[in-house]
Amino acid sequence: MVRVQVPATTANLGPGFDCLGMALKFYNTVEMSVYAEKRLVIEVLGEGAQEIARDESNLVYRAARMLFKKVNLGPPGLRIRLINNIPLARGLGSSAAAVVGGLVAANILAGNRVPFREILNMAHQLEGHPDNVAPALMGGVVVAAVVEGEVRCLKIDPPPGLKVAVAIPDFHLATHAAREVLPQQVALADAVFNLSRAALLVASLQQGRLDMLSTAMEDRLHQPYRASLVPGLKKVLAAARLAGARGACLSGAGPTVVAFADSNLEHIARVMKETFRENGVNARTLVLEPSTVGVRALEIKTK
Repeated sequence: MVRVQVPATTANLGPGFDCLGMALKFYNTVEMSVYAEKRLVIEVLGEGAQEIARDESNLVYRAARMLFKKVNLGPPGLRIRLINNIPLARGLGSSAAAVVGGLVAANILAGNRVPFREILNMAHQLEGHPDNVAPALMGGVVVAAVVEGEVRCLKIDPPPGLKVAVAIPDFHLATHAAREVLPQQVALADAVFNLSRAALLVASLQQGRLDMLSTAMEDRLHQPYRASLVPGLKKVLAAARLAGARGACLSGAGPTVVAFADSNLEHIARVMKETFRENGVNARTLVLEPSTVGVRALEIKTK
């Protein structure tokens, strides 16, 4: 039996659409063990307990099966126990956590025969978002690019003192729905705007220049179009900054909003929640720290 812990992730970080992401100290746990007889048993506790599939369509199982197939192993049966804290379809990387957890747990059971780079590419193949799967695997802030189908990425350690206020609206927003509202083409001025902000954001995080985040986390490629799907989004972002956030953005495809700050996190979270409520949306809040560690094994038992 193996038990692995996978962090939540916040992707895009404003301007870094599909290429920037950060791991958070908020975790799902995957327990996986092999049965002698051919059967599949899946137990789900916590978030998604009433929604997550318990058959072969389960995302953790699909990831594990992909790994076992890669190394030409076919365990007769699997028992999978999921202990979930990351809410589903809220923009905090629940799918990435499932895929990464399934792949890494299965790889441990298979004797760690698949190297990291292949795990990363398999995760991207299954989940589709390198800015989520890469930080889930590596921790920290990750800059990722897909080159001829393969993920290339580099990790940055988050600046000391950086924390994240998180406001999680009480409704699902599927990634495919959030992508459907995006235009196929954008103005050159908007592309240049985002390129400059994304580059500034990476430099700001590397140098610990939190004072630059308000500008560096601005975006014109996805948030303006997704605002119609998240009532009050623009007001929540503005309210977070007025409350003291260094920068704020939609987390992934949303609807969750994250605000980066080094002080007054509880106040910022409360203001975001109140602003969502004023716009007809119930939300819960968390104050989290970046996780410098990605997926890791908590326990391994062998007979």
